[in-house]
Amino acid sequence: MKRKFHVLIEEDEDGGYVGRVPELKGCLSQGDTVEELMDNIREAIELCLEVEAEDKNSSFVDHTKFVGIQEIRV
Repeated sequence: MKRKFHVLIEEDEDGGYVGRVPELKGCLSQGDTVEELMDNIREAIELCLEVEAEDKNSSFVDHTKFVGIQEIRV
């Protein structure tokens, strides 16, 4: 069964992209394009889940629930 994760994407100052998975602590990746970032973050997610399955002392899963992102102008 496939699990669903969210990816927060930001553009860095060099024009590349950085992604973070809020459901997995420390799960980050980057890419020159959004497509490259998504390929890289998929690999990072798989590695986090693999390490967690092999080492019961590690915990990447954050048990908070991702709700969403809101924009506010001040």
